[in-house]
Amino acid sequence: MQFLYILIAILMFGFLITIHEFGHFIFARIFRVNVIEFSIGMGPKLFQRRSKKSGILYTLRLFPIGGYVNMGEDDPPEQTGEQDPGAFRAKPVWQRFIIVSAGAMMNIALGFILMFGLVLAYDDLGSTKISFFVEDAVSCDHGLNVGDTIVKINDTKVYSVDELSYEILYNGYEPLDITVVRDGNEIVLEDVVFRVEEQEGVKLGLADFGVEPAKKTLPVVLGHTFHRSVSAIKMVWDSLIGLITGRFGVENMSGPVGITSAITQAASIGFDRVLFLFIVITMNLGVFNLLPVPALDGGRLFFFLIEFLRGKPINPKYESFVHFAGLCVLLLIMLLVSVKDIFSLIF
Repeated sequence: MQFLYILIAILMFGFLITIHEFGHFIFARIFRVNVIEFSIGMGPKLFQRRSKKSGILYTLRLFPIGGYVNMGEDDPPEQTGEQDPGAFRAKPVWQRFIIVSAGAMMNIALGFILMFGLVLAYDDLGSTKISFFVEDAVSCDHGLNVGDTIVKINDTKVYSVDELSYEILYNGYEPLDITVVRDGNEIVLEDVVFRVEEQEGVKLGLADFGVEPAKKTLPVVLGHTFHRSVSAIKMVWDSLIGLITGRFGVENMSGPVGITSAITQAASIGFDRVLFLFIVITMNLGVFNLLPVPALDGGRLFFFLIEFLRGKPINPKYESFVHFAGLCVLLLIMLLVSVKDIFSLIF
């Protein structure tokens, strides 16, 4: 059974990479860019096929940890031929911007679609209106009452129980300012305290109340889909900020090995847990790829922005060097995090 879960995790990674690269590929074809190769995975080739019609080489490689669409964008101009209207570098900046950003946007769009299916499958959708407090609750001693509809945690608006729970989980280790609607009036409750627990050295707040169910209508389902998806993306940013500010340590980071372990644990609990984790991962992949970091899609978009402002591109040799250096750093980080994950599993 453990092997089956690992296989599921590998297939999930492969599917996410395929969707991402397909985003690049489909818009490259829409804008009539010459595509040399469409590869899923990295390393030695397992399978390859060249299209007789387009001449594109389709390859499947051994390691499901990456992939690419080769459009000759990293080749020097004299090799690709800037005069060729199908050359990537010959296309307008706005077209190249769309092609490069399409991979990440496909991952994020996939997350929204799957979130809709997950929300639709729920029997009950939770509102933000408090219906009861659990035993040993403390927030009720600091201003919250049954019947309060929570609309804001600190400066963040909340629309569903999932957003509400996450904001308390992430920020509730300190007193919170909570805005509620009570008897038709909106009031602010200052310094509301929740119970706190520590997991792997990180303090987390615990919601100590239940909420009333929300009526399951199409507008409500669409609203929950949108807000839960936005919350999943916000979770990614909060994690990055937490790493930068020091709230989370290196031990809290996970690479492919750690994520595979998390998927395995989720699969043993239920399909809905796997699907939610899959949604978070695909949105994580999309958001992370849009960061202006060399070697990532966002790094290329940053160079396109400079080209648009300058009216001419940066020397391709300099750009290639920056992306290569960024790739080396990212691979080193991935290696170190993967080694940490392996040691965590063993010991």
